[in-house]
Amino acid sequence: MYNSKQIKTPSYNRLLRRSFATPATNSNFSVHPEIAARTPPYGKLIKNLTEVRRVLGTQGLTLAEKILYSHLDNVEDALGGRNGKVRGEAYLKLKVDRVAMQDASAQMALLQFMTCGLGKTAVPASIHCDHMIVGENGADVDLPRSIEGNKEVFDFLGSAAKKFGIQFWAPGSGIIHQIVLENYAAPGLMMLGTDSREQSLTLNRWPADTPNGGGLGAIAIGVGGADAVDALVDAPWELRAPKILGVRLEGELSGWATPKDVILNLAGQLTVRNITGLEWKLSVARAWLQFVTWERVYPPSDLTPAPNAQPSEVGATTSLFPFTSKMISYLNSTRRAPIAEAAEGTNKSHNFLRADTNAIYDQVITINLSELEPHINGPFTPDLSTPLSKFKDAVKENEWPEQLSAGLIGSCTNSSYQDMLRAEDLVKQAEAAGLKPKVDFFVTPGSEQIRATLERDETLDVFGRAGGTVLANACGPCIGQWKRNDISKGDTNAILTSYNRNFRARNDGNSQTMNFLASPEIVTAMIYSGDMSFNPITDTLPTPSGQSFKFSAPSGSELPSQGFEPGNLAFVPSNSAPSPSTPVVVSPTSSRLALLEPFEPFGAVDLKGLKVLLKIKGKCTTDHISAAGSWLKYKGHLENISNNTLIGAMNAETGEVNKVHDANGDILSIPDLARRWKAQGVSWLVVAENNYGEGSAREHAALQPRYLGGKVILAKSFARIHEANLKKQGVVPLTFADGADYDSIGSCDSVDTVGLYDMLVSGGDGEVFLDVTRKTDGRRHRIPVKHTFSKDQAGFVLAGSALNLLSKRAAIA
Repeated sequence: MYNSKQIKTPSYNRLLRRSFATPATNSNFSVHPEIAARTPPYGKLIKNLTEVRRVLGTQGLTLAEKILYSHLDNVEDALGGRNGKVRGEAYLKLKVDRVAMQDASAQMALLQFMTCGLGKTAVPASIHCDHMIVGENGADVDLPRSIEGNKEVFDFLGSAAKKFGIQFWAPGSGIIHQIVLENYAAPGLMMLGTDSREQSLTLNRWPADTPNGGGLGAIAIGVGGADAVDALVDAPWELRAPKILGVRLEGELSGWATPKDVILNLAGQLTVRNITGLEWKLSVARAWLQFVTWERVYPPSDLTPAPNAQPSEVGATTSLFPFTSKMISYLNSTRRAPIAEAAEGTNKSHNFLRADTNAIYDQVITINLSELEPHINGPFTPDLSTPLSKFKDAVKENEWPEQLSAGLIGSCTNSSYQDMLRAEDLVKQAEAAGLKPKVDFFVTPGSEQIRATLERDETLDVFGRAGGTVLANACGPCIGQWKRNDISKGDTNAILTSYNRNFRARNDGNSQTMNFLASPEIVTAMIYSGDMSFNPITDTLPTPSGQSFKFSAPSGSELPSQGFEPGNLAFVPSNSAPSPSTPVVVSPTSSRLALLEPFEPFGAVDLKGLKVLLKIKGKCTTDHISAAGSWLKYKGHLENISNNTLIGAMNAETGEVNKVHDANGDILSIPDLARRWKAQGVSWLVVAENNYGEGSAREHAALQPRYLGGKVILAKSFARIHEANLKKQGVVPLTFADGADYDSIGSCDSVDTVGLYDMLVSGGDGEVFLDVTRKTDGRRHRIPVKHTFSKDQAGFVLAGSALNLLSKRAAIA
């Protein structure tokens, strides 16, 4: 079905016909149906916003609140009678405008959607094949090899997309976040994406070419597949009203400082714990900053929060920017002039796409850009932020590797046209001085549009002359799809990337690879030294002629003067209606795909005799709970992917990873013990520390424990997305009322819930306790716990999963 040899690029006019676009220079034409489908329903949203103002009175609204509340299914039910107490308390039932799914998570989302028996999706949706492309030797080799290796999955996704009327972006088209920004994001839109980065925003000079809808004033939120199914079947999607963080930028960036450094800096200021539940919103202080774009590059927990507010990494809901003239320019440049006109008109008439002047924020952070210097964050966590001027000392003090082993730029976060041109400027400077990179250099374009434009403008030729390897338009090394041949597992080494995450083993599967996050400019300059202590702003390099060379601050155009080059037409989805007769075949013998069976209902009593499978020490992200990398091939097969459940988590009692003890002393892997207990009819729980489940919106991290018999996760705190995912799958997330009680429970202890069933039946009202019987001495004690269940979420758990309820409703309808 997918021919990787399709290289010919069609004429621009032909692409316009295929890709729905209309000339940006002529406003006197009828809007193409596809453009109309991608335009937010401004009339409906303004009508809802009027009702919101009636219910809330005279209080000022932030931009986030305007867009969120205008998407409420029922304004009065959500906001009425609260006396202004909405943030952090009210549960919002929202009707979203669009859903986007990447290939790894789309498998499970579609398998769940198929059980509902519907013939088409209730809202426009798209599938993006970006996660399953391995990066190794370059796009020409890697792409066809990955297509062949994943043909079964791509065929399944393509056929399901055709059957249900979902737009299918083929392998090689680009990364979901970049494609969304170039094609679907629009001011005032609200969409869900089955990848956490949908919600993140990288601070960039242009709201163009960032992999995040918030850069174009859209609310784009990362969710699990079960949440996506809510929207696909026309059920309201539920979100607890987020608190709002305002970010005020003062001064001007200069020299080497970039918008990415704002994020890296913030990551060091804010931790995951103190921003969980916050939604990011930019309060613009100066007119020129109105075109700054956020992207999900450096989050606090994964990288940096705020400006680049990587909400997904830090547990926040999303980030967005107010409407600006730069957004109009970008929409025009990407052949969406009618959307720009509609947005501009709506904003002028109703001030819909900017905050009210009397809007109140839960917190405001002010950043002086004039004083900002480049930062480098890491290793192993995105919130360990070091100013470039102090990085040399940090390398020495922390005994980090002195030599760099590779530099990687691009990906979904920092592959904008301007990013690449500024990197190109540095490469040209070094080339003119006769310098060559000292380490491997990899470049990942975010989309086919970016790649083709860079090829036309000869930027890729410049990278090629420097020995750079241009990888496929896909996630690749950023998510663990990096087949690396220069480093063996266990070898300690350092890499510099302009990616968004740097957890252990995240990029190459090697837990000893230290990934330091920086702007594309810093990464590019550093590869010419290979020395981790090199400061490209102040230090010099010896040239072959014996002279000293010093980089000048890079520069690059914001947008291509010749416009964006569309690239390979084969990657662009056709505009097709649902095809009910199209078969979606899943082989019963497949190791990659398997149809789903419903989970059993909760039952009519409290849970008794739960056993503690594992007590986790420290960080436990979705990477720890459900590893990526080579495991991505099992995303559509719950039985097989469950073999990686919690294999990255550290046992708090032994310090070991993926080793636990049964009550009889047997030592097993975590998945093996879970399977043993499931076969014995014993349900289990996990005990964890702070921000359990941070990172990707990886619903498998909730599905797998549920499939293996997990019923409760008890933690000091949860990442928002993961907590919601657990409830959707029928797993009960509970938090310690007193964090000190973490020390009073251990592996193989027996646990009974008290009040849990009554709380669920009452729709989230009531107290819950855990009665713990210690394995060591048989003594019993009671632990008070907290929960955040809404009425609907309680219903999910009672039914066994949200999908069980949706399927029942679809059958009745």
